[in-house]
Amino acid sequence: MELETLDKARRILEIASDKLAGDIALLDTRGICGFADYFIIVSGESNRQLDAVADEIVQALKKDAVAPPHREGAAASGWILLDYGDIVVHIFSSAQREYYKLDEMWSAARQVVRMA
Repeated sequence: MELETLDKARRILEIASDKLAGDIALLDTRGICGFADYFIIVSGESNRQLDAVADEIVQALKKDAVAPPHREGAAASGWILLDYGDIVVHIFSSAQREYYKLDEMWSAARQVVRMA
C-alpha cells in the first residue's frame, strides 16, 4: 500500500535528514499551488551530497512501494528536483537555494516543518 501524502512527505524529510541535508523545509502548498500539495526544500554542501540525498530518497521510497519520481536537474547544476506528483522535492546547493529563493517565493504556504 502506498504511503499517504503527509506520511510520504515526513518519510522524505527523515531520509534527507539522515543524509545530513541542511535547512530542511516542508511547505503545505495546498490551496495556493495547483500542481502539488507539498514542497520539500533541502540544501546540500556538495554535488556528491546532493546526489546522495536524491538517490536515497528514490531508493527508500521505492522500497515503500512509491513509484519513481520524475527527476530533473543534476548535482552539477546545484538543483535536483524530484516530482512525486503530490510532493515536489527540491534539493539545492546553498548557492542555488539563495539564488532562486523558493522559500520566499512560496512564503504564502504554511510551513509544516523547518529544521535548520
